[in-house]
Amino acid sequence: MNPSHAPLNLLADPVELTAALMDIPSPSHEEKDIADALEAALRGAVSADVEVVRYRNNVLARTRRGLGSRVILAGHVDTVPLADNVPHTRGVDAEGRDALFGCGAVDMKSGLAVYAHAFARLADSADLRHDLTFIAYEGEEVATEFNGLGHIQEEHPEWLRGDVALLGEPSGGVIEAGCQGSIRLRVRATGTRAHSARAWLGANAIHRLTPVLERVARYTPRDAVELDGCVYREGLNVVRMEAGVANNTIPDEAWFFVNFRFAPDRTCEEAMEHLLGVLALDGEEHLSYEVDDVAAPAAPGLSAPAARDLVTALGGRVRAKYGWTDVSRFGQLGIPAVNLGCGDPGFAHKKDEQCPVTQIEEVSAALHRYLTGTAGKAAQGGGR
Repeated sequence: MNPSHAPLNLLADPVELTAALMDIPSPSHEEKDIADALEAALRGAVSADVEVVRYRNNVLARTRRGLGSRVILAGHVDTVPLADNVPHTRGVDAEGRDALFGCGAVDMKSGLAVYAHAFARLADSADLRHDLTFIAYEGEEVATEFNGLGHIQEEHPEWLRGDVALLGEPSGGVIEAGCQGSIRLRVRATGTRAHSARAWLGANAIHRLTPVLERVARYTPRDAVELDGCVYREGLNVVRMEAGVANNTIPDEAWFFVNFRFAPDRTCEEAMEHLLGVLALDGEEHLSYEVDDVAAPAAPGLSAPAARDLVTALGGRVRAKYGWTDVSRFGQLGIPAVNLGCGDPGFAHKKDEQCPVTQIEEVSAALHRYLTGTAGKAAQGGGR
């Protein structure tokens, strides 16, 4: 570990732990220092009965106490590139609240701190009601090929077995259940290039693409798909397009990206079939498509007993997750998964990234109630 960083104390107040994690720079591909610090802190905070392993710049730990259910606490250690916002500062936000400012404040060192603190505090405690797995992983903010959770899923899937998984993505202290799926296609039209003064000698690729654009524009997405009390909204949109050669030339090629965000009651295969049905490209020899990206959704799974207790601990504060997150990886394994973290995700990746101190305290307290089985005693509280 870089000696310029003080050793982490996972049993410290989670606000202090958040600040300490923020002060260890860890932009994507530079996660070694923070992984070293977390590994050393975990080994020093738990007994020999708790398994702690290091895999690349991923730090994993788990209890094996036979408690009948297992909760996975996962969070990424990397951030976006720094913007002169490390080390952290502490001050007052626009609403007059005590807050931490700096890279990773919401995305997601506050969530990581809350999870690491809960694991270290409860791994050997008689109060623990669920076996725990803690996963701190690298490479979430960059291309999928670098995602540490994806590497674990492929090479060490036994670490992703559990009854419910929590991901520390910023959610404002509210449970954001499951996530939407996403399909992105490149739809292409071909034509024949010609001078625009002699257009009859060519075939305009843009014009051939226009009917498909109109079908997308006329499409009405589902806007009230309810699963486990969470309402998901779908969306179908053209998000990028390109065409044209010169201002006096009939274009011989035109294409656009269309993105379908779909609710988790559809599989990827069902969503693809539906999307292709809307685009209606079959039989059009000058039209084609290629798949650019497919990301599976994750069902909320809030009816599972372990997930119901979490909802109680958060006082019933639940909503659907509209974007895609790594909870999808757990969903593919049939594990209910939710996003639960601190701070407004609107501040993620911004130079003035910030998180109210009270949210860190409240999420930490709620997580402790959940993991110790005392959720019903303070379901409406949230503070300490």
